[in-house]
Amino acid sequence: MSLCRSPQLIVVAKAVARELRRRQTSSERMFWEAVRNRRFLGRKFLRQHPLLVDNMGRETFFVADFYCAESRLIVEIDGKMHDKQKGRDALRTAVISERGLRVVRFKNDEIEKNLEEVLEKLRTYL
Repeated sequence: MSLCRSPQLIVVAKAVARELRRRQTSSERMFWEAVRNRRFLGRKFLRQHPLLVDNMGRETFFVADFYCAESRLIVEIDGKMHDKQKGRDALRTAVISERGLRVVRFKNDEIEKNLEEVLEKLRTYL
């Protein structure tokens, strides 16, 4: 699997990521405040980061909720809609994992009810 080279796809991916940043959920906002500007273990996190991939000859992209390049780790924060798309999420995780990245998922409820516990779990991945 290689990186996409389509300029049009890059433009679309960046626009989608920008829109997702504008419409972040309260859970994403809480998590972002905890990890932004190297606040968490001195690691740099990016939010709504586009990942461009060529998957079996098809150029596409995913937008990671949060991405820490130094640790090659993606943090996904899942709302209720993810209960209905487990297959899609599993495929997405598999494609991302093929790039040598790890994915950790947290539910909105986990973030909102106990952010400290989420951050402690995240520490084990970093």
